[in-house]
Amino acid sequence: MKRILSIITALTVFAGSAFADEGMWLLPLLEKMNGKAMKELGCELTPKQIYDINNTSLKDAIVQFGGGCTGEIVSKDGLLLTNHHCGYSNIQQLSTVEHDYLKDGYWAMNRSEELPCEGLTVTFLESMTDVTKIIEKAEKKARKQFGEDEAKIAEAVNQAAGDLIKEAEESNPYCSATIETFYNNNVYYLIVYKIYSDVRFVGAPPSSIGKFGADTDNWMWPRHTGDFSMFRVYADRNGNPAEYSPANVPLKAKNHLQISLEGVEKGDYTMIMGYPGRTTRFQTSPELKHQIELNDIRIAARTIRQDVLLEDMLADPKVKIQYASKYSSSSNGWKKWQGMKLAFDKLDIIGRAEKEEFMFQRWVAANPGLKAKYGTAVADLAAAVEAGREAENAFTKAFETIYKIELTDFAFRMVTMAGNAINNGTDTLAALTQAYERLAPRYADYSAPTDRKVAKAMIRHYCDIADTELTKAMAEYDIDWYVDNIFDNSVFVSAETLRKAIEEKGIDAVAKDPAAMFGMGIFAECLQLQQMAGQSSEQLAKARQLYTEGLLEWKDGEPSYPDANFTMRLTYGTVKGYSPKDAVIYRHYTTLDGVMEKEDPDNWEFVVPARLKKLWREQDFGRYAMADGKMPVAFLSNNDITGGNSGSPIMNAKGELIGLAFDGNWESMSSDVMFESALQRCINVDIRYVLFIVEKFGGAKWLINEMKIVKK
Repeated sequence: MKRILSIITALTVFAGSAFADEGMWLLPLLEKMNGKAMKELGCELTPKQIYDINNTSLKDAIVQFGGGCTGEIVSKDGLLLTNHHCGYSNIQQLSTVEHDYLKDGYWAMNRSEELPCEGLTVTFLESMTDVTKIIEKAEKKARKQFGEDEAKIAEAVNQAAGDLIKEAEESNPYCSATIETFYNNNVYYLIVYKIYSDVRFVGAPPSSIGKFGADTDNWMWPRHTGDFSMFRVYADRNGNPAEYSPANVPLKAKNHLQISLEGVEKGDYTMIMGYPGRTTRFQTSPELKHQIELNDIRIAARTIRQDVLLEDMLADPKVKIQYASKYSSSSNGWKKWQGMKLAFDKLDIIGRAEKEEFMFQRWVAANPGLKAKYGTAVADLAAAVEAGREAENAFTKAFETIYKIELTDFAFRMVTMAGNAINNGTDTLAALTQAYERLAPRYADYSAPTDRKVAKAMIRHYCDIADTELTKAMAEYDIDWYVDNIFDNSVFVSAETLRKAIEEKGIDAVAKDPAAMFGMGIFAECLQLQQMAGQSSEQLAKARQLYTEGLLEWKDGEPSYPDANFTMRLTYGTVKGYSPKDAVIYRHYTTLDGVMEKEDPDNWEFVVPARLKKLWREQDFGRYAMADGKMPVAFLSNNDITGGNSGSPIMNAKGELIGLAFDGNWESMSSDVMFESALQRCINVDIRYVLFIVEKFGGAKWLINEMKIVKK
């Protein structure tokens, strides 16, 4: 397990050569790596004002929202802004046919009307500390003691990591700690978080604003989506994290963002802080080729499933609510992967990776010492990819098809939970009751008739693309009959039938259920395929580690940032339009005029609320209009973002909030593997549009009043 600390240290010396637009930078290294470049670009804050573990800094206003988005605190009383699509599942859970907050929107008019969101958390970063030397020391000691016994070495390293985590949590009450790896397991950071679990829904526009353009406009520019929602963080009376209680009070935030109404101009400095999810910018060409292969499998399966879901959603308002979040989550990846494939071809991503590998190998070959160290790095990675390719393809086929049948998933989970409880000594009926109580809430977002259609489509597709023991068994039956037999005879089609069956027949009601038996078969198949795919994972991880170490040594003297891994990062750049092709030039902003131009009352994606049209006709924009009287909606910047950055604040040179990042453009779909400066853009909803919708459309001026707004 070799490390690259000397390389990382060297990289910090040459930070001035960094491209302004590329990079998801680690906060503790801003001063050494980025301070000069940020200042030259226009930033008026020092790195210490952005990140400081000893004093209040900008990072204290930035949070991880749920498990996969970013948010920002915008008042001293814990008011939080994030994207509409980030809050979508929570809004959906709170919605009913009678009170459809997705369709109609919602605005609390006082704090008593703020709605608790079960299961939602908000996470604050307390500190990040480089512990690589400590982990290295533990590994070196273990190797000396255990020789080549990798299992015992790993155990010793894990023990050292566990000790660091325990010490951090004991020193930081109400906090949790974790150790994350960077640069493909070459660098380690100890990260301390404070997690709040009482989070309440405050408000959001209707989906006709918050999701305007839906799938058609997703990943596209020009964009006219008011993609925002509002929540509030609550704590106990001492300001500490606590489970929901009516006695809890709004969090007295350590820091919150001020809001600027100055707007944006081309070339203005911008920076984004947030929690980008996953990038893989150290990949080789064999890895990239396999990624496209996997994406093709996913696209094909999701196309079929989403067509089934959408048909039922458009036909039934109840189904539309039940499956809104599921459909949105699925379609987001589905469209991105299609764009990625096009971008790979247009930008020759694989060819560029092959060129880099060739240049790297030429550098290695010129030095005997480097050849001994890195001579097989590229070949090792290619071999590791090939070793796991077929198994990973097979697992992906199963996971994207039969694994998505909800009925069999319910049944498998029920049987498994009950079985585990019984094995641990719990009374059979009590175990069944406990399992039922955990499963029952999921039925609120379930339609058995829709799932039946999905099951038929997914099984049929899986049988067409896979050759396994399960497909061979199903080939003996008519698929329509096979699925109908399961659904017609299963007690898992509703919470009510399941409850009654447990009361009347106990364990036999679920253990011998056809959905349970099929679910066990699906799980067994997926588990076997997953284990096969995982057999080469250690080989692949070691190969990636060595190649990444070599790349960084090769590029010694250049600033470097690690792949995104859901840890807080900063990216900086400027407001900027782009030209995707000959004679097409996109300006950097859109206005409410574009919403009206796109309006289509017969297309659910482009319906415009009557009140919004009235405000537009009357030009009633208040202090949020631009100098020319137009109402801004969205703007572009060249900040480097990815999934997980959704909801991130985009700030000006003073650290004031000017918008919320919510998407990337279609031409940048390859950005997770390679940054393309000329084409990659971040799409942001203008904070002036957010505030206009809150005040003028929603009538919730009381929320505006608690924010600190910098006057024009």
